[in-house]
Amino acid sequence: MVRVNTLPMRLLALHYGADVVYSEEIVAKALAASERVENAELGTTDWLTDNGKGGQKVRLRIAAARESKQLVLQLGAGDAVNALAAAQHVADRVAAVDLNMGCPMAFSTSCGMGAALLRTPDVACDILQTLRRNLSVPITCKIRLLPSVAETVELARRLEACGVTAVAVHCREVHHRQYEPALWSEMVPIVDTLNIPVVANGDCFAYEDFAAIREATGAHSVMTARGALWNASIFRPEGLADLEGEVLPRYASLCAEWGDYPNNTKHVMIDMRAAGKKGRVRGPWGGDRDAWHQREQPQDAPCAAPSTDPVCDRE
Repeated sequence: MVRVNTLPMRLLALHYGADVVYSEEIVAKALAASERVENAELGTTDWLTDNGKGGQKVRLRIAAARESKQLVLQLGAGDAVNALAAAQHVADRVAAVDLNMGCPMAFSTSCGMGAALLRTPDVACDILQTLRRNLSVPITCKIRLLPSVAETVELARRLEACGVTAVAVHCREVHHRQYEPALWSEMVPIVDTLNIPVVANGDCFAYEDFAAIREATGAHSVMTARGALWNASIFRPEGLADLEGEVLPRYASLCAEWGDYPNNTKHVMIDMRAAGKKGRVRGPWGGDRDAWHQREQPQDAPCAAPSTDPVCDRE
């Protein structure tokens, strides 16, 4: 999650029991051009870029001693050259490198990154094979569902053939909104087809959902985004910690300790408070595609076409 998965949130999730954490989606072109600095004061490695005001800003900050063995670098890339340059810049500080093939945001798709790669599998395969040949860390990717199960399975086959270690699947299509249910059942043929671990993503809002999704999909593991934003203690078997009394104060303390930008801290805490009041979102159709298509269509259904805004270096 952009602006959310910075160092403090990653450490918060690890504190509450997450097995693996991801960086935000970081644009490969910007990361490749960044200055790598060892921050002696914080004990971190920082990647700095121009802030447009004559100074520098932190594009990525990693506390190697606290997270490197469980941290995955999530790249937004539309070509192999920038992807490899960015990954090589960071690879010794992470456990794996992941290619984001699911982000539907205009800053990503307009530059051929994120979900745009679902329409250009040759480009995606070139990126993954290049990373695989040149890096010693595992390479993974995350996709979304395509319009048919057969198309999704075929794409997953191609990605497996590239030598990736695992494939994560967000169980929604690009144009689906987050309030529409994840189509868990469509994970099953993907899991049955591939010979590598498959990670399920979508509608995991409580600790018991991890087991429920694994049972429903056969996936090897489960990824959560909104669930962890709403309350990062989702990873605790004993249940959620109090958001206001424990989770938010701990997050604020981590932000202060690790030098998070105050505006970013405020932004994330507002999201945590607001999202935490929304509750679980799962439709009565139970994540079934046929039932989903029979539902009443929302009036604000978005256009699936990507923006033509040529901004490629935004976070």
